[in-house]
Amino acid sequence: MATTVAATATIPSFTGLKAGASVEASRPVSQSKVTPNACLCAKASLKGVGVAAVAASASVMLGSNAMAFDVLLGSNDGSLNFVPSNFDVPAGEKIVFKNNAGFPHNVVFDEDEVPAGVDVSKISMPEEDLLNAPGETYSVTLDTKGTYSFYCAPHQGAGMVGKVTVN
Repeated sequence: MATTVAATATIPSFTGLKAGASVEASRPVSQSKVTPNACLCAKASLKGVGVAAVAASASVMLGSNAMAFDVLLGSNDGSLNFVPSNFDVPAGEKIVFKNNAGFPHNVVFDEDEVPAGVDVSKISMPEEDLLNAPGETYSVTLDTKGTYSFYCAPHQGAGMVGKVTVN
């Protein structure tokens, strides 16, 4: 169940100033022709644009990481490990394992080291499936509270193992 994750966001478009602030484009406008109401509308409109831009930016930032915990497969220095290798997440939070260095990698949960009743075949990648390129991801959501041990099958012998505690 390897998936590539892409975040999208809808950013509102703005068509211009509010009614009452428009002027004819065909003739020059002097300061004496602009009414105080037009200036207030223009300021209010620009303030609205700023507020909307900040709101759109915040929603993109929150939407990209909302309820997801990222784990790198291979450290930046090329070491064969999970980064972080030991972490806690709340039940139901998505964990995204992302290929970083030293691949190919996969994520396999140890059937002897998961909470009772958890079927590791439903949360693990098949051992023959591998993430082969930088940035490829595998995502899993763990709902049962407890401690789960996992490893990378090709690099388990090199110490590429990890542990997640679901609270």
